Amino acid sequence: MSEARTPAQIEADIARRRQELAVTLDEIGVRLHPRTIIGDAKAATAAAVDRTAGRAYVAAHRAVSGVRTQLVSEEGAPRLERIVPVAMIGVAVVGLLALTAKRRRS
Repeated sequence: MSEARTPAQIEADIARRRQELAVTLDEIGVRLHPRTIIGDAKAATAAAVDRTAGRAYVAAHRAVSGVRTQLVSEEGAPRLERIVPVAMIGVAVVGLLALTAKRRRS
């Protein structure tokens, strides 16, 4: 059987619970404050941008490394048998773009 509590114990328990509720309400107020919400959103956005930029950097690095292995030998010498055709294709594309732009102006 539980012991009966005195009025002083009950009052102390009520005061303690009021204090706990006040702390909880203060925490809720801080969490729901517009500045806190905006700050959390900014931090989440910055983290997402950082992740995306990191992934883009890794993808670009892989692409550049892949192209480099195709155009440069292990000793570091250029592979002309691969560079010349790529350069010719680049010149052809630029020429076609210039020709298309000229036709549109006419």
